[in-house]
Amino acid sequence: MWYEFLNIFFFVFHTVFTVFNIFGWIFPKTRKVHLAAIILTAFSWFVLGIWYGWGYCFCTEWHWIVREKLGFEDSSNSYIHFLILKTTSLNLKEDIVDTITLLMFLLSFILSVWVNFKNYILKIIHKYL
Repeated sequence: MWYEFLNIFFFVFHTVFTVFNIFGWIFPKTRKVHLAAIILTAFSWFVLGIWYGWGYCFCTEWHWIVREKLGFEDSSNSYIHFLILKTTSLNLKEDIVDTITLLMFLLSFILSVWVNFKNYILKIIHKYL
């Protein structure tokens, strides 16, 4: 029963976190939190990824452990591929999904840094005018 709860929790949490990573920079009230979330994701993918493999995500690993305990045998190496497969039954090529995921991440990262930096500079300018 505990593993069923965790499986649902990870589906919801990880999906919401992923959507937030894509769109959180848009809303002024969430920009700082978004920057922290996207940096955390970058750390997981590119720093922890040095030891665990490019794109490593501890949330994905924990979800895979839960699903294994429930007896699921998932073939996806990517959470986004897995999510697309489970929600739409589309079995896209993983390398294409990974490429699009990386491009979306980089775009969101750049936009987040830009809007946060722009707001910081504008605050400094307004302070001295």
